[in-house]
Amino acid sequence: MAQERPTGLKANKGIELLTFGTPNGIKASIILEELKEAYGKIGSNEDYTWQAINIMQNIQKEPWFTKLGPNGRIPVIVDHDNGGFAVQEGLAILSYLTRHYDPEHKFSFTDPLDVSRAEQWMAWQHGGLGPMQGQANHFNRFAPERIAYGMQRYTGETERLVGILDNHLKDTDYLVGNKYSIADIASWGWVNALRFSGIEIGDFPNLKAWWERIASRPAVQKGSAIPSKSPFGNAAYAERLETDKEFAEKENTLKDQIKAAKEKYGYKYSSP
Repeated sequence: MAQERPTGLKANKGIELLTFGTPNGIKASIILEELKEAYGKIGSNEDYTWQAINIMQNIQKEPWFTKLGPNGRIPVIVDHDNGGFAVQEGLAILSYLTRHYDPEHKFSFTDPLDVSRAEQWMAWQHGGLGPMQGQANHFNRFAPERIAYGMQRYTGETERLVGILDNHLKDTDYLVGNKYSIADIASWGWVNALRFSGIEIGDFPNLKAWWERIASRPAVQKGSAIPSKSPFGNAAYAERLETDKEFAEKENTLKDQIKAAKEKYGYKYSSP
């Protein structure tokens, strides 16, 4: 049965999540699943409520939604136990949920320097990796015409950024304090879609090991399947290449186009 189109909030207690299965959307569902698994509840509730906001239908632009998230983007959470307080933007949601519902700091930090380190990596993702990779997706896949400069510019910048992650992870399992935290969750969804963005994660071995380490967590698997499992994750993408000949041919054509765009503008990988 098809899910009904959301027209407003449906819960009156606990956390309500408005989301879609994008790299930004799953930040919120992953941390909610982690908190639920770690504490057996989120605040006074055993679970949270979620609604799928199909961004292709522009539900996120409707007045009821923008009243909660003025930017008209997912995800948004509403904390009904805190007067219906709404939080937009993935970075702010990760911070809010751990500030209020992670009393033992299992996914956050108490040391002020580690708090700052986590904030820095989250800001780095919010201002760098997400926007640049999103633009790579746009120019490589969705632009009405192939613009070589845009393709090489944003694919190259995404490669530079993931190279920074790869280098940072050469001597540590996680981004901050060698502890899995919201700093990792902020970037994981984007790294999980690297192959879709035209970048082979296997070229970055430290990053690939980090991605696999986090992907093996049950809460990450549950959270990244809300509202449904994305077909654009690295594992699903690789599997489709092997099983769908037509898809593989189209992807090989795209890779050739990206390569030609890089050659046209003399692109050379460099990080940082």
